[in-house]
Amino acid sequence: MTTPPFDAVSDEDVRIVSLQLGRPARDVIGIAARCVCGAPTVVSTKPRLSDGTPFPTIYYLCHPAATASVSTLEAEGQMPELAAMLEGEIGAQYQAAHEAYIADRDGIEVVPELAGVSAGGMPTRVKCLHALVGHSLAAGPGVNPIGDIALERASWSPSVCQCPDYSEAAEQDAAAGKAAESGQ
Repeated sequence: MTTPPFDAVSDEDVRIVSLQLGRPARDVIGIAARCVCGAPTVVSTKPRLSDGTPFPTIYYLCHPAATASVSTLEAEGQMPELAAMLEGEIGAQYQAAHEAYIADRDGIEVVPELAGVSAGGMPTRVKCLHALVGHSLAAGPGVNPIGDIALERASWSPSVCQCPDYSEAAEQDAAAGKAAESGQ
């Protein structure tokens, strides 16, 4: 098996992802894409979570501005239009993206319950643009055609930093923790 390429994850990455998600990050094994400032944009998650749950989405979009932009595309109802593109050449490329996704996941760990399952509705549907954009950002342009198209349509760009100041958020979190400890 070959492990897909991603950056090693640091404690600081996990802290930032937890801030991005608004909850503790779990089972993060790497950073598959980063903002131009270096903050995590897509995390790689273990195919089987530490509690034993199979988790097919190894490329998880975590950047708040990217997630909001993709949510807007979904709210605008663009998924049926994108699904209609699955005829011909784009459909064949989408099938290849599905196979590449499974190969990436299997390169980390084979989870029998996930056999043949990728993410985002691949290879026959467009179900979750977040997963498809996450795959596009992780794999690079030209691998996932629907993720690439959604990324082109998004109001967020991977080449422009729209990150909050994560150091300021950490200071606020620490101050809130100290206030809670002192009963304030």
